[in-house]
Amino acid sequence: MNLMMTILTDRELFLLIIGSVTYVALFVVTVKNSRQKVLQLQERINKVRVMQEEQLATSLQGIEANERRIAELESLMQKLGDENSMLRLELEEKKARLDYNNKVAMIENEKRQQAETVIFGSDVYLHIKKLMDGGRSMKDEDWRALEQIVNSVYTNFTERLYSLYNLSEQDYHVSLLTKVRLQPKDIATLTAHSKESVASTRSRLYQKVFGQKGSSKEWDDFVLSL
Repeated sequence: MNLMMTILTDRELFLLIIGSVTYVALFVVTVKNSRQKVLQLQERINKVRVMQEEQLATSLQGIEANERRIAELESLMQKLGDENSMLRLELEEKKARLDYNNKVAMIENEKRQQAETVIFGSDVYLHIKKLMDGGRSMKDEDWRALEQIVNSVYTNFTERLYSLYNLSEQDYHVSLLTKVRLQPKDIATLTAHSKESVASTRSRLYQKVFGQKGSSKEWDDFVLSL
């Protein structure tokens, strides 16, 4: 009798097999999803790195770094004199490329400074300030107007953000207002959310995009760099 009780019935055996197959399938799916998340995170980080490199190339820090490199190249060329003409040509080519990059960067900086003046002096921005002063939130038409002027100044700003993460409407609105340098308390008013919610949104977005914990200010700095 005991021996017979230890023998699995066909039904129990079937359930055991189904359970094992299900476990293996879930394990495979979990591993696959984890790998996919890692790849997606790496892709986001690579995009961020490219954006930051592009921004650095046209920043004042980038211009100063190029100028230091140009001075180093000029010093090397002076030491070479007329010797090793091939190397001298290579150095002159590098110097010319850096000179060109700096000219482009200075033009971009000037364009951005003028463009920011356009935003802060625009009817859209002045209207938003009135809403803030009156403690009112923004309407759909206000968001569309702000989005249009921001993208006209900071080319593809919206597209760049969404290429990194599938933002919710609140995520996007907070980032859009951050881009025009509004304070968290004003962002809270304009989005009809609490200051705590706005802070949480910013720090959460940093973690989602960069794959590590970060402060709300770190997200602000990143948005402002785009």
